[in-house]
Amino acid sequence: MSEWFGALRRTLDPTFLSSLMPDGSATGATRDDRPAMPALKMDPAQLSAIQADYWREFSDLMARCSAPPADGLALADRRFAGDAWRSPMYAIPAALYLLNARCLTRLAAAVEADAKTRERLHFAVEQWIAAAAPSNFIATNPDAQQRLVETQGESLLAGLRHLLADFSKGKVSQTDETAFELGRNVASTEGAVVFENDLIQLIQYKPLTGTVFQRPLLIVPPCINKYYILDLQPANSLVRHAVEQGHTVFMVSWRNADETLADKQWDDYIAEGPLKAIEVVRQISKQSQINALGFCVGGTLLATAAAVLAGRGERGAKAPLKSLTLLTTFLDFSDTGILDVFIDDAHVQWREQTIGGSNGPCGLMRGVELANTFSFLRPNELVWNYVVDNYLKGQSPPAFDLLYWNGDSTNLAGPMFAWYLRHMYLQNELKQPGRLTVCGVPVDLGAIDVPVYIFGSREDHIVPWRAAYASTALLRGPKRFVLGASGHIAGVINPPAKQRRSYWTGDALPASADDWLAGAEEHPGSWWPDWHAWLASYGGRRVKASSGYGNVQYQPVEPAPGSYVKAKA
Repeated sequence: MSEWFGALRRTLDPTFLSSLMPDGSATGATRDDRPAMPALKMDPAQLSAIQADYWREFSDLMARCSAPPADGLALADRRFAGDAWRSPMYAIPAALYLLNARCLTRLAAAVEADAKTRERLHFAVEQWIAAAAPSNFIATNPDAQQRLVETQGESLLAGLRHLLADFSKGKVSQTDETAFELGRNVASTEGAVVFENDLIQLIQYKPLTGTVFQRPLLIVPPCINKYYILDLQPANSLVRHAVEQGHTVFMVSWRNADETLADKQWDDYIAEGPLKAIEVVRQISKQSQINALGFCVGGTLLATAAAVLAGRGERGAKAPLKSLTLLTTFLDFSDTGILDVFIDDAHVQWREQTIGGSNGPCGLMRGVELANTFSFLRPNELVWNYVVDNYLKGQSPPAFDLLYWNGDSTNLAGPMFAWYLRHMYLQNELKQPGRLTVCGVPVDLGAIDVPVYIFGSREDHIVPWRAAYASTALLRGPKRFVLGASGHIAGVINPPAKQRRSYWTGDALPASADDWLAGAEEHPGSWWPDWHAWLASYGGRRVKASSGYGNVQYQPVEPAPGSYVKAKA
């Protein structure tokens, strides 16, 4: 696991982590020259209370272990849910682990330090707690030992094979990747690539209704992932849902950057991405205005492009966009949630100097590093349970389309990524009118005067929902904010047929997100119908669906899903 931990360490602040690593390996520092640990203080009374609680719980645990039946310990943790964990030999160490984990978490929370240090300390403690679980080691995992006996050692050999295969990939496998094929059982909505340049392919999807809305819908997905999270399988495809509702849908498919694209800047991603896609879609559809949707970083790119167009004087009736939808999107980076632990000036400078072309080479932000970083944001769910199943028990992970997508990494051009880190995450300049110049135009989000549908997910750990709500204060046009249940992906991918989860709506948009939620109304099921009802009002009249793709200027290049999405990082 050293390679994965190494990637995690490099992503965190080198100064902070060097104080945690025994050999200073995070920065290459020696024990003598590594930076000192920031001064940490704790209220003595609070420390005494934590210690007293710990010894009381410890004494109670020992008493329960001594009294018959000793195998009656209740371990309220699914990692220790199997019957084999009820044996005192395994139950007592597991119970001690849980007790120590609670104590360490309380100690980290009690530290008196600046917010950044507290966040990083909590994150580091969480990582080590997750890694130290007795379930992660075959010597202390009775379920793995039982499987070893039952398979006469075959599970151990299979686990070693899985481990070696994953080392070659640089990541822990989360699903059976052989079960999926792009264009066959994922990214399978019928369509054709009608345009391509260095950075994108533009897909036009085949209509599924006799008539369609006059104005088409352009979707800009995040460039840090493959687009088909929005087109996994027919039952959970937002693309197919939109097509079935009568929209002519176009999708941006970002190219998986290689060394030939290593010098691409943020401006290139804007100009060759959403700006070019908007131009092509308008020409193919023969519409002066279109609707557009951006998801996550795709929303940030799309909103920036819309601000560039407004800065060029293309606003009001001249605006190329009739409406804008932003799904779990940052425009105001004041609250970046758990991702804040990764960002400070030292880290951004390091990225600039190693891959960003600032006094150093242009390089690539490797997709596998991003994927591993996001997995370690939820270490028990996305890392260690697969370590246990894949390596200790020798089981192959089941086929799951969402996790297949999650492991299909995308590389980014280093200069673009470094610019994004500095000007968005670190300096939060996108929300400041005129502070940034993109494609030669000062960016002012307030100049975007089109109707906007803003969606946040309530348990989103990538784009906290209050940060998504903050966009309502930056955009000038009519706005609708909708809050969905669940997280960054599951909150968005919630098809109506499943009748799962819920969402909240509220017409008033007060300054405080919490005030909005207090007055919001909860609705059962998917938010997709609410969005479509809103979008339909900007679709224009219904016209006969086209029987072909593209036009004379933009001829079909190849069938969907295209070749860019198939390139591996």
